[in-house]
Amino acid sequence: MARHNQTGHIGEELAVSYFNGLHYQILHRNWRHGRFEVDLVAEKEGILHFIEVKTRRTLTFGHPEELVDEKKITNLIAAAEEYLYLWPQWQRIQFDILAITMIPDQPVEYFLIEDVYL
Repeated sequence: MARHNQTGHIGEELAVSYFNGLHYQILHRNWRHGRFEVDLVAEKEGILHFIEVKTRRTLTFGHPEELVDEKKITNLIAAAEEYLYLWPQWQRIQFDILAITMIPDQPVEYFLIEDVYL
């Protein structure tokens, strides 16, 4: 497995633990429909969360949340539309970004950006 793929996999494992600690119920990991993917689909207090997870091992090229651009958010919204077509019972949804920084010899840092929109 390439290092960037390994970083992403570790980040998603950390994200699941992070959200479980905040009492989210993880419904799906890496949910796909067509060419769209959502890293995590979770529920908390009746709100369906579509979560993009970005992980970095260094800040040399910026913070992980800076990788989530307009195109990524647009694809996240399109994936959510497909998800809601399949499961239309959800009345409240939210788009979130979890940025995880794993710098060697430092504690893992989490930065949750909630209710993202264009």
